[in-house]
Amino acid sequence: MTHIAIISASVGAGHDGAAAELGRRLTAAGYRVDTHDLVELLPKPFGSLLSRGYQRQLQSAPWLWHATASTFDRAVPAAAAARATRTGDRRILDVLRADTAAVVSTYPLASQMLGRLRRSGQLAAPVVTYLTDPYVHRTWIADGVDATLAVHAATATQARRLGARNVRVVAPAVAPGFRPAAGADEVRLARRAFRLPPTGPLALIVAGSLGLGRPERTATDVLGTGLATPVVACGRYHPLRRRLAALPGPVPLGWVDDMPTLMRAVDVVIHNAGGLTSLEALAAGLPTLTYRPLAGHGRANAATLEQAGIIPWVRDVEQLDDALRAALGRPDRRSAHRAAPDPVAAIVGLIDRPSATREHVPARWPGPRPRGAGTRLARRPPTRSHR
Repeated sequence: MTHIAIISASVGAGHDGAAAELGRRLTAAGYRVDTHDLVELLPKPFGSLLSRGYQRQLQSAPWLWHATASTFDRAVPAAAAARATRTGDRRILDVLRADTAAVVSTYPLASQMLGRLRRSGQLAAPVVTYLTDPYVHRTWIADGVDATLAVHAATATQARRLGARNVRVVAPAVAPGFRPAAGADEVRLARRAFRLPPTGPLALIVAGSLGLGRPERTATDVLGTGLATPVVACGRYHPLRRRLAALPGPVPLGWVDDMPTLMRAVDVVIHNAGGLTSLEALAAGLPTLTYRPLAGHGRANAATLEQAGIIPWVRDVEQLDDALRAALGRPDRRSAHRAAPDPVAAIVGLIDRPSATREHVPARWPGPRPRGAGTRLARRPPTRSHR
């Protein structure tokens, strides 16, 4: 059986979510898939800094995360970040099987490492980057990567401007359960499953698996409009759920395993990051708003989605009333995703293609961005296999 490897990173849930769905589809297509966590492949201090530093900055000092993300979105710092990951190259090669037919990255630093291994000749299998964000941060683009997959046309344009090769627009890697509700009965059953109010509009507020941002203020602002009851998905951040439970009005939820059913229970989604949840909401046919986006990548994603006419960015509480009213006034639920090739087809196409003979040239960082736009290890890191 042909093997394909996916390298994600347990930094939030969006990268892992995309990796899981790609793995499910590839498995269904007859491939054996091994999924690896970059946080575990990197030396421990670096991996811990990657996962915990992200969360702590956004929770305690969002201005610092914004400054960090902005700094590494420039050519010289981005190249430095790529070089800093060299210590993990050997570990990636150790966990990849000799018969691996392709490697897929759903995290920017993984793309940097895989691209470097590919162009140096240490990795023979083709490498694919699946972009999980609408905005293309410079660290996503690495010379040596054979194909870059984007969900939005605007994202594909940004990737090409940064020098990505073989950029393709594909369908989002969201589970098939994310679809519009079939009718009032299905909505009623979904609300009952989560013990939600049986009547009246519901606004689902999502803050990622870490409960980042200011979801409490968002819930208060939604209540202030009088237009909908806020339902807040708190993820794994239990203190947020406890704080919301003490407030009159909001309905706080912990970690949700069945997000497709929850989305069929609500009338509008309000997000703050622009990642996987926004794609799921659009697939479910739900009107979606960006409000109080996270610093750094959240704001960049919000700008990209708004400029492309995909999701409006509500910038203050004064605009929220009109935006919610317009969203709730939409008469029907239809998936907002246009027909596009399955990302699995693009990945498999690289496997079936004869081995590339072109030589990968050293990375050449483009100019300023336009405004608006060895020895085997004794202990192998844990591997998640899709069977």
